Amino acid sequence: MAAAAANSWFSVLTSTAGGGTSRCSHRLFSTSPRRPSSSFIPKAASQNQNVLKKSSSSPRHPPSQKEAGKKFPRRSKNEGPLANADGRSSTNEAGRSQPIAIKSFGLQRKGKGVLLDSKEQQVETGSIQDATFLNAVVKVYCTHTAPDYSLPWQKHRQYTSTGSAFMIGDGKLLTNAHCVEHDTQVKVKKRGDDTKYVAKVLARGVECDIALLSVESKDFWKGAEPLSLGRLPRLQDAVTVVGYPLGGDTISVTKGVVSRIEVTSYAHGSSELLGIQIDAAINPGNSGGPAFNDDGDCIGVAFQVYRSDDAENIGYVIPTTVVSHFLEDYERNGKYCGFPCLGVLLQKLENPALRACLKVPSNEGVLVRKVEPTSDVSNVLKEGDVIVSFDGVHVGCEGTVPFRSSERIAFRYLISQKFTGDSVELGIIRAGEFMKVQAVLKPRVHLVPYHIEGGQPSYLIVAGLVFTPLSDPLIEEEEDSIGLKLLTKARYSSAKFEGQQIVVLSQVLANEVNIGYEDMTNEQVLKLNGTRIKNIHHLAHLVDSSKGKYLVFEFEDNILVALQREEALSASASILKDYGIPAERSSDLLGPYVDPIEQNEATNQHKFDDSPVSNSEFGYEGLLSA
Repeated sequence: MAAAAANSWFSVLTSTAGGGTSRCSHRLFSTSPRRPSSSFIPKAASQNQNVLKKSSSSPRHPPSQKEAGKKFPRRSKNEGPLANADGRSSTNEAGRSQPIAIKSFGLQRKGKGVLLDSKEQQVETGSIQDATFLNAVVKVYCTHTAPDYSLPWQKHRQYTSTGSAFMIGDGKLLTNAHCVEHDTQVKVKKRGDDTKYVAKVLARGVECDIALLSVESKDFWKGAEPLSLGRLPRLQDAVTVVGYPLGGDTISVTKGVVSRIEVTSYAHGSSELLGIQIDAAINPGNSGGPAFNDDGDCIGVAFQVYRSDDAENIGYVIPTTVVSHFLEDYERNGKYCGFPCLGVLLQKLENPALRACLKVPSNEGVLVRKVEPTSDVSNVLKEGDVIVSFDGVHVGCEGTVPFRSSERIAFRYLISQKFTGDSVELGIIRAGEFMKVQAVLKPRVHLVPYHIEGGQPSYLIVAGLVFTPLSDPLIEEEEDSIGLKLLTKARYSSAKFEGQQIVVLSQVLANEVNIGYEDMTNEQVLKLNGTRIKNIHHLAHLVDSSKGKYLVFEFEDNILVALQREEALSASASILKDYGIPAERSSDLLGPYVDPIEQNEATNQHKFDDSPVSNSEFGYEGLLSA
């Protein structure tokens, strides 16, 4: 049963700027460029790669996918600890499990901090090639150098990808975050121009898959007419997707209609935000390009597609509401702070007997099943509370709220409209009594992060033992050697306090000082000399402050590693030289250590209980996270 669960949940998709590959038959594909790796490539991806070899816009070293069914799924970033996976099996707004995978095509984006309806500009189908708004769409060329998470002191060989972006004025462009992931150089080229201009990445919104670029060259902006963002479209509204996809160097235009608007899984960010489903073709290279309505207004940013043997022409656009949230967040704080969350696991209350048992008088509300210790609502909410309203908006028993005139949408949509630090009022029923409580929203604290901030993972080498925090990219690279128990922890456990990490022994660099430990790999280290490890910086601090004769590491499953302290420390220099490693630790571990628990004594009550939650909390339609 555990093996079956692993095969179901631990499937992952990595993709490339030029046609990545998938792990399951049904996939959402976002265009996030990744380093090359051995993988299974489906027919569609193989065809894309063959075309790319003939196209100047193709990646020089497109990343590939690993064998299906082995990867570990990512968890939703801006949701509770039990949110769906990005690019693997994910849930919709009601918590339903749907097998999807998202493939990134290396698309670019641009952004501006103002959301306005553009001027009326009627566009006839026959004259769209002459429409001035097409000149605001540019082609993006990005060189990527991704970290090697298995060897955290170095990087992979660089590769290139192309995508799309569009001008929003004030010297800025919008594109997709996955288009400029791990960038070392970004260049853009205007339509009808043969000059490439250097661009700088100002901000990345991983959850919403949006990036903000700037171009300083005044020549680039001569004659430019930036786009402005229009309203959220209606169903069956016509939509035109513009960009630079595979098959050529000139601009491409595809048309379709709006098929659906709902909370959608975002492949790159492992998150769930509002998304627009369209039937217009979106191909590798379209990512980051704008989608227009018939008036020439930009209604969103193309970013991912759904691949399935049972479905065709399902593409996704990031709506202007999400784009404007990203831009306003950047303008408010001078950086991107992220989408906040409540930090709770919820259950629907469709059953009348369950509502009566909880003393809920009407057909409304959702049950609080779990509360994350790191969320602010942990101070005001308890398990068993029923949330019946959010800032005055009533929450239905299915976990939905009113949306526009005659629609309903997932409750988490209201949360995504807020900003980090915003205060909200929750109407709850506790033991039959109605009350109102206040809570402050903030981004979720991830025990196992989906992306590494700063570009390079942390690491510590002690006598050839290589320690590093567990992360989703590391799981992707080391899927064959990471045990099911550690994968389950990473998938289902939540952080008990800010700063907590799962630290693993990634590998052992063989040396006479560590004889007998050479075959250890990807084992979670729990204690050093009897002290429980909180994070990688804490481990480095314990090593540095140790005065005893031995360094005794305790790992999961009661595995012990003992080293003579002075001998181990003296051997480090020769080990680093033998393996060509520049330093025994990453630069972020050189500063003084600050204890995350001592800063907040209230977190002591949570201790280090990192046992995973029950698998039954996933994949059931009655459960959802916020």
